[in-house]
Amino acid sequence: MNVDALTAIDVHVHVHADQHGHLALDPELSGAAAKYFKGEPYDPTVPEIAEDYRRLNMAAVIFTVDAEAATGQPALSNTEIADLAAQYPDVLIPFGSIDPARGKAGVRAARRLVEEKNVRGFKFHPSFQNFLPNDPAVYPLYAELEALGVPALFHTGQTGIGAGLPGGRGIKLRYSDPMLLDDVAADFPGLTIIMAHPSVPWQDAAISVATHKANVYIDLSGWSPKYFPPQLVHAANRQLKHQVLFGSDYPLIRPERWVGDFEKLEIKDEVRPLIMKQNAIKALGLGRA
Repeated sequence: MNVDALTAIDVHVHVHADQHGHLALDPELSGAAAKYFKGEPYDPTVPEIAEDYRRLNMAAVIFTVDAEAATGQPALSNTEIADLAAQYPDVLIPFGSIDPARGKAGVRAARRLVEEKNVRGFKFHPSFQNFLPNDPAVYPLYAELEALGVPALFHTGQTGIGAGLPGGRGIKLRYSDPMLLDDVAADFPGLTIIMAHPSVPWQDAAISVATHKANVYIDLSGWSPKYFPPQLVHAANRQLKHQVLFGSDYPLIRPERWVGDFEKLEIKDEVRPLIMKQNAIKALGLGRA
């Protein structure tokens, strides 16, 4: 991947469908998420994602979310996503997703994905996967990722998955409190942690964790920049200017819309390229062989 030629790196892109017609979300959850984001369900495959990002001259970190134990919905294949991403190495960066409920088998799977499939990190969604990020039972998986030198990206804050449904389909928001990741960041100082999204209603907690822990980043996905909490904009311009990353939450939010709104945000000129690309190069280890 020629990072110098890219205009941006989007660190938060969902794969919603595989090559066989299987979807990451069941129809009820997919419909609820689309309604929450005021759009229509759109389930792009990996080749379609590559086409979209090549057109924009951007790279995309792509992943699914393995929440089969909590939801019963079969997960999309990490291996298939990685194999397809390898066909588009100029624009796609594959992440895996391991449900912590998989225990030791999940730890072994993570190592195989990195060593055999060139997976560059892992996505977790504590609310959707129904686990506490600081549960010691998950620590062997974090230790493996730390040893492998790949980042862990965690959903934080409110989620559009289950939004507006009775009981939110049983999805518990408290599992995505970013303060729970303070324990993980402290206990695994060699693990790069990316906290996804403006972490409403815990935005101040996310800023505090990232300010205190040098191994923690914040991605700005899931919200149009025009709705960012003011304290997040302030921190991105100042103490966290090297720890904030561009992320869209594609396909629910398209990168074109996100970038258009970001251009209107009061971000310092010297900070914009850090957020759009340079910080991601460091966080993802793209400068390493």
